[in-house]
Amino acid sequence: MTTRLPVAIIGGGPAGLAAAAHLVQYQQPFVLFESGPALGTHFLEYGHVRLFSTWRYNIDAASKKLFEQHEMALPDPDRLPYGKEIAEHYLQPLGQLPELKPFIHLNSRVIHLQRQGLDKMKTANRDDKPFELVIENGTGTCQTVLARAVIDATGTWQNPNPVVSGGATNAAAEFVDYGIPSILGADQKRFQNKRVVVVGSGHSALNSLIDLVQLKERFPDTEITWIVRKASPEQVLGGGEADQLPERGALGQRIKALLTGEQINVQTSSFIQSISLNDEQVLFGAEQRGHKIDFGPFDQVIANTGSHPSFELLREVRYAFDPALESVPALAPLIDPNVHSCGTVRPHGEQELRQPEKDFYIIGAKSYGRAPTFLMATGFEQARSVVAHLSGDREAAERVELDLPETGVCSSRPLAFTINGADRGTSCC
Repeated sequence: MTTRLPVAIIGGGPAGLAAAAHLVQYQQPFVLFESGPALGTHFLEYGHVRLFSTWRYNIDAASKKLFEQHEMALPDPDRLPYGKEIAEHYLQPLGQLPELKPFIHLNSRVIHLQRQGLDKMKTANRDDKPFELVIENGTGTCQTVLARAVIDATGTWQNPNPVVSGGATNAAAEFVDYGIPSILGADQKRFQNKRVVVVGSGHSALNSLIDLVQLKERFPDTEITWIVRKASPEQVLGGGEADQLPERGALGQRIKALLTGEQINVQTSSFIQSISLNDEQVLFGAEQRGHKIDFGPFDQVIANTGSHPSFELLREVRYAFDPALESVPALAPLIDPNVHSCGTVRPHGEQELRQPEKDFYIIGAKSYGRAPTFLMATGFEQARSVVAHLSGDREAAERVELDLPETGVCSSRPLAFTINGADRGTSCC
């Protein structure tokens, strides 16, 4: 009975839909649950942001084949898409294809997962039991679905890391923007001629800073502060011309030029330890190079501090994660920013993604936990390999079919690693 059940995919983003497209190719039944009202919902939240990877890296091979079979036009592979275009020109049209649409359920949040009739402690005949998913739909009613395998592609976007190191920000929540606000568009009035602080050092923070400097050119009283944990901003500016994604490299170079012009007040080696509100102005208490220091007051905070996975729905299945990164354990040595700053991670697949629970996998951004180096192309390869394994194509599952663009940055000696006794290459560029 179990083998006739569908594969359940949780999440309607790029990795989840890539898994669905590959299951179509293998003629395997599936069902996909997306909690939002549309596929790719989180891309719409930063729809104004242009990605630094071209369309070539943002459409997976199985989806491309389906588009071609239906004679649908594909975007220019060398053009840089906006976040909104990923949702509206790729994910949503893909979900409308007849091979996928009947099996995709929107406004359907998976709130519980287990082996049918078992909690996580029971071992006897465990692998023979189907998975049982409890789905809550938009009206608040629930249904139960059985599946032979489960692919968790829920991502991390809805779980931003707090601006306070290891703490909460409730005291000033209404003045803190998580994500990437539309500084030059719909959100402009909240930032013009205001004291704005950007916290974080990833690509989102760099985008926010560039937009704020452009805003300052039109509204000179805008004050910009950038707080980072690194000892120097140079450590977060990327590989420049050595980056094989030119726009990714150029992003850091733009910030470098802006720092030279002293338009941004940079505070390095700074760990925010408290946040408070005084007369609708935000104050930070921080530690900087071993000393206590106060930052502020600020009118608005942009917290580009990354995000983390949620494991709440997995409480009754056997899953594992790295204790520091919250990534799939085997990926930790490849992506740990404490070890290296390389943005390029060597290809990996089903073997590295295996969980203690047979036929349960975490893929996509969630597989990276808190690590900031995830690219969509990596999620596509994960989906391809996992689906091949679930479809009985062992050779395809073990094969590597991914060539990621190098970042031009690496702060450590390459680390050789093995999975299940097999040489899987090196972890850094």
